[in-house]
Formats: sequence, structure tokens, C-alpha cells
Amino acid sequence: MSLATDSKRDAEARAPAVWSEMVNGWEAKLRGNSEDAHQRFQAARQFARSKGFRYMPVSEVATLPMEEVLRRIEAITLNEQGKPDLLEADALLGTASRPCLTVSGALNEYWKLTEDEVIKKNDNQLRIWRNGRKKAISNFIRVAGDLPLNEITADDLLDFREWWWRRIKAEGLSANSANKDIAALSKIFRIVNTKRRLGLTLSLSGMALAEKDKGTRPPFSPQWIQNKLLAPSALDGLNLEARCVVLGMINTGYRPSEACGIKPEHIHLDGDFPYIEIIADGRDLKTKHSERVLPLTGVSLDAFKACPNGFTRYLKGSGPSALINKFLRVNGLAESSDHTLYSLRHSFEDRLLDVSVDERIRRDLMGHALNRERYGKGANIEHLHRIVGAIAF
Repeated sequence: MSLATDSKRDAEARAPAVWSEMVNGWEAKLRGNSEDAHQRFQAARQFARSKGFRYMPVSEVATLPMEEVLRRIEAITLNEQGKPDLLEADALLGTASRPCLTVSGALNEYWKLTEDEVIKKNDNQLRIWRNGRKKAISNFIRVAGDLPLNEITADDLLDFREWWWRRIKAEGLSANSANKDIAALSKIFRIVNTKRRLGLTLSLSGMALAEKDKGTRPPFSPQWIQNKLLAPSALDGLNLEARCVVLGMINTGYRPSEACGIKPEHIHLDGDFPYIEIIADGRDLKTKHSERVLPLTGVSLDAFKACPNGFTRYLKGSGPSALINKFLRVNGLAESSDHTLYSLRHSFEDRLLDVSVDERIRRDLMGHALNRERYGKGANIEHLHRIVGAIAF
């Protein structure tokens, strides 16, 4: 390969880059022999780049000016018999086959393509995240089969929606179950299609099923908390940590998932104003606004004194919500059939509203976003103690 110079100094300067391009081209050709469709296609793209061309499918190459087509043809290496190298021809003339993934194969690709999304999730969060997507793919295959993505039609997608609708009517399921599957499937197809440059049309937009107005969880009334939940021995049937999750929530309004992520170093019981920190440490938080400091007062302070290391049995596994909700129902401690553990969070916010706590402070305590730009650090822990102490049980 000519270095296009008569200067030894220039030649020595240019040689490493040219050599590197040649090696990259050879390695790309070697990968082009791979049995893996994606690797073969990526190798064709890389080889075209190593020769100074952009990979284009043959249909686009055919529309190029004749001079450009000839340049690509002339760049293809001929063997000793004067025949063109077929791998190079695939790469430069765009005849390399695009990878043809199946539905199950798309899920495997999706795990690789979304590693950045799950880097902060702990093992339990990752398990839940993966299971939802596995379920969506499994259900689709059950309806349409493990089709190659390029063979999926609008009818296949509509059949999936119809299958879910029949299940909803027959089994009394909620539309939310179907819509979670549809949303997960849509995201998997979209991410794989885009990042693997498949060029397919796989749109599930407009396929969601109408959901009934779910409303909001009702809050526990202060009277119910005082007379039922805090009655002597009312929560004794729960293990210590589950019981303290409930008591800790009453005067902090934390989310149950946030409680499970609290580690010993996030609990500060010394000093005049004890508090806990809600921090994304080894697990995801719901939003970026969820990181916050919560004062410990009343029964919530007592709960963390009883569990000074946090709720270690729930730190890596599933949370206690299912256990606690069943306990509340069975023991007549749910104020209505719609009340759950999460209702304590709504109760905490309502009690703040009842004493006219400033919106900024309410949102900071609840871990909600402001509907305007956030200025300053917010109230200090001493001030938060006075506010929460006024409504604490």
C-alpha cells in the first residue's frame, strides 16, 4: 500500500495509522466468517470503514453515482485467480445480510444493550426488572411463536392484544397487567431495533388497553393510627423488623422500598435531632428527588432504636409489603379494603397539609419534585424536627 510520499519522515509518521487500518480490516474479515449473524454484519460495517467507505445496503449502493459504485468495486481485493473476495464485496457493495433475531434472541440482546440502565439496581431490583420483561416475551411467544423479528406483522401484535383482552374478561384481570406486557415488549423491540440497526417497523403504539380510574390509595385517619395500629400489642404478630417498618413509616412517610435500603450508616440516633438518610446506596430510588433527610420522632424514633442497623432481612430480598398488607387485612387493621401499608405515606402527607406546612418542605419530606426550580438546601434538620414533631404519634 502506497504511503503517497517521497519523504522518509512522512512515511514513518503515516505508516502506523495505515498499518492499523489494514489490521482492523483483516480482523473484520475474520469476524465476517463468524456464524453469529450480528457479528458478521458488524464486521462488514467495520471493514467498509477500514477501507474508507460507509456501509450501505445494496439497495442504497445501487442509487449512488456510477463513479462511487466503481470506487467501491475497485477497492475489492482480487485473489490469485482474479476473483473478488466475497467478504469484501459483501461489505463494500452492501450485500451482507442484516442479522435476523428471533423474539427470544431479541431479549438476550436487550440484556446486553441495557446494562447501563441496571448498574445501580441491587439483586432483588434486578430480578424484578428482568422478570417483567421475561414475562412479556414469554407471553408473546405463547401467542405468536418465537418469530424472527423481521417476520412479525401488525396482525401478530394485534393478536397479542386480543389474547390479553380475552384473559382480562375471562379471569377478571386488570388492564394494567396487559399494558405492562405491551410496554415491556415495545421497549425491548425498540431498543434492539434501534441499537442493532435492524431497520424494522415494530410499533406497538396505540395498543394499550383502557384502564379504569385507579384513583389514589386512601390515607389512614389519625384516629385509626392512634386507636388501632398503635393499640397495645396490635402489631406483635409481625416480626420485629416488619413491625418497625410500619412504625418507622408513620412519622416519616418513606416508601416501603426506601425503608428496605436503609443501612446502619444512614441512621443517626445520637444528638438532639436524630434522623435517617434516604440514599441511592446499592439500589435504585424511584426518582432523583427521592434522596433526602427525614427526622425521627415519636414511634418512628422508637422503631429505629429497636432496629439501629436498619431492616437487614429485607435489604437484599423482597420487601415486607406483602407480609404486612396480609397481616393488616387478616387482623382487621386495614381501615378499608383499599387501605395498604402505603396508605401510611398518604396519611403522613395529609397530616402535614392539616398543619399548613410549606409546599417546599412537604415535597422535600415526601421526596417529590418541585413544580418550579429548586433553590437552596431547604430546611435544616432542627426545623424539620419541629415540623414533624408537631404531627407525630
